[in-house]
Amino acid sequence: MTAIPHFPIAIIGGGLGGLTAARVLHVHGIEAAVFELEAGRHIRTQGGMLDIHVENGQRALHAAGLFEQFLGLINRGGEAMRILDKHGTVLRDEADEGNLERPEIDRGTLRDLLLDSLPGDTVHWGSKVAAIRAVPGHSGRHEVTLAEGGTFTTDLLIGADGAWSKVRPLVSTAWPAYTGISFIEADLFDGAEKHPIEAAVMGEGMLFALDGRSGLGVLGHKETDGSLHVYLGYRCGPEWVASIDFTDTPGAKAAILELLEGWDEGLRGLIANADTGLIPRHINALPVGHSWDRVPGVTLLGDAAHVMSPFAGEGANLAMLDGAELALAIAAHQDASPAENREAALAAYEAELFPRSAASAQESADGLEMIFEPEAPKGLVEQFAALDREVQ
Repeated sequence: MTAIPHFPIAIIGGGLGGLTAARVLHVHGIEAAVFELEAGRHIRTQGGMLDIHVENGQRALHAAGLFEQFLGLINRGGEAMRILDKHGTVLRDEADEGNLERPEIDRGTLRDLLLDSLPGDTVHWGSKVAAIRAVPGHSGRHEVTLAEGGTFTTDLLIGADGAWSKVRPLVSTAWPAYTGISFIEADLFDGAEKHPIEAAVMGEGMLFALDGRSGLGVLGHKETDGSLHVYLGYRCGPEWVASIDFTDTPGAKAAILELLEGWDEGLRGLIANADTGLIPRHINALPVGHSWDRVPGVTLLGDAAHVMSPFAGEGANLAMLDGAELALAIAAHQDASPAENREAALAAYEAELFPRSAASAQESADGLEMIFEPEAPKGLVEQFAALDREVQ
């Protein structure tokens, strides 16, 4: 009989958090196997720009020994930000001051940086988890069955597999719930050349164009290659999204533009003149303060642990910090038996994880309400003005 493969540390999910954990472990001479359901790194696009924060994402990159390489890949000028009303009136316009507090980088570029920093056999592509069970008689050991038929065991199972985590049910019955906000996502390529009106309204970095009375926001950012990535945010029931056939791009655009009746033509153009189809996304979140009791041999990081709305800008940053902090905790606990080391490391990691993620989840929930409140964009403008006064 062929022996079942065993991996001392198995990370389920090859996103930014899981890869950061694997990289920091590797820096400390500890190898882990990453199991990713995608068949390869270029199977799908990885989303738009990310702003990487000093207090979490950049800390993780320092721990991974990748910060200097990261600086060579950022979008210089991408920290610019502007707030508009529905008529295109500019209420706030910030230039990128080059202080690197929140430099922007393409998500796919950042993921490639992490992938390239790992041994070539670290990531097991095309590995979709079908089932997980505890191995009887082995405290903390789990057997993982893959959809393609393979099976392996591990003594430390790390769920880095996102909002709909297959690992989370081992430690928690919580499940993400709809926040009441949906995004419609699209791209406009070659902004300055092909879409000068839309590029002008987008600006050089992040855009917030809000109309709280209608529960709408046109959000977006200019990407490193000059393309424009846009999200229409709408406070609505999930049935509204279900009522639109997004395989019919002209029809879907017409439905969105009906919502944007009376908006500035440049803002409307971000939808009307999109070069891609429109992709609907429900914004879901776990309860603020989600936590779990210690379960031997298992823990979570990133969205698997604390998926939240994007309105604090912390999702990717927290996932990376989670991965780094978990890896550092594992590396720091090497003075007893393997099982004792593992459990001490997981307990130390979770003791920091829970309050950190709860604070960010509350900030995210508050940000959602501020951006879609009836008086928006008033609250967002006032928040930045208050920050200005604090630094004076």
